Amino acid sequence: MDIKVELQAIGGPENFVVREQMVEEPGKGEIRLRHGGIGLNFIDIYQRIGLYPMPLPAILGVEGSGVVEAIGPDVEGVKVGDKVAYGAIPGGYAATRLLPDWRAIKLPADMDAQKAGNIMLRGMTAYMLLTQTYQVKAGTSLLVHAAAGGLGSILTRWAKDLGAKVIGTVGSDQKAEEAYAHGADHIFVGRDLDIASQVKDLTDGVGVDYAIDGIGGTTLLKTFDCVRRMGMVASIGQAAGPISPITVDDIGPVRSLSFARPSVMAFAAQPSLYREAGEAVLKAYNRGILPDAKQVFPLHDVAKAHEKLQGGKTTGSMLLRV
Repeated sequence: MDIKVELQAIGGPENFVVREQMVEEPGKGEIRLRHGGIGLNFIDIYQRIGLYPMPLPAILGVEGSGVVEAIGPDVEGVKVGDKVAYGAIPGGYAATRLLPDWRAIKLPADMDAQKAGNIMLRGMTAYMLLTQTYQVKAGTSLLVHAAAGGLGSILTRWAKDLGAKVIGTVGSDQKAEEAYAHGADHIFVGRDLDIASQVKDLTDGVGVDYAIDGIGGTTLLKTFDCVRRMGMVASIGQAAGPISPITVDDIGPVRSLSFARPSVMAFAAQPSLYREAGEAVLKAYNRGILPDAKQVFPLHDVAKAHEKLQGGKTTGSMLLRV
């Protein structure tokens, strides 16, 4: 029996309900995808707790991969039987789903249709952050918070592939080992450190060129102090809670920073950029930059997977299998 997982109410993972899924026929320009793997991301948690509101009941999950099972009229570029992956569109917590054909990134024939389920959203986010938001290149100094996490590990690996120096933060010694294994040059352990002083010590008092902050809460203002004048800060999440209010004066003129709050969902809503990013992700995966999921859960255990991710009990990325 095919299943889907619906979020019935805003709040905790107990509000997920597993239901039988009826087969849907694709419309014009749509495909029906049978999932092999479905990625689990912090955006799923933000939607579940109401930080990013969605009409209820809702099916969460913004990335996945599998095999094209049916196509509607006027579909271009894919056919029944193709392996594809997608990212940045809700509706993934289900055995099958409908998808606009332009969202389907065709996978190589020898690529595992389950393992690819968790590479597109984080991969596209990393591509956006390292090539569009700021042009990371050889010699760039980069600060990555949560460097052992699903996105942090990819950012670290990809930035190192571009020739950058990566400084990271993590919450435990075990996660520090993970971050170093991904290629980080230096890791700070703990959230209560005077991170700005530590970073300045490593950079001869200057600060890093670029910082990526997915922690939020009160961390963002501390991150500003880690970056050199005329450097860049990108705020991409709030795993520690809502971000404290900031003002234009917090950014400049004393600090003289550039500040970005990019959304991969908005980025990927542009078909040309989506396709460009998808192809870049596949190339990065083939070069070993995007590691496979560290933890895999069956789809019906999505509540347990949410508890582990939200509780900070994971390293690397997570995958739901159908």
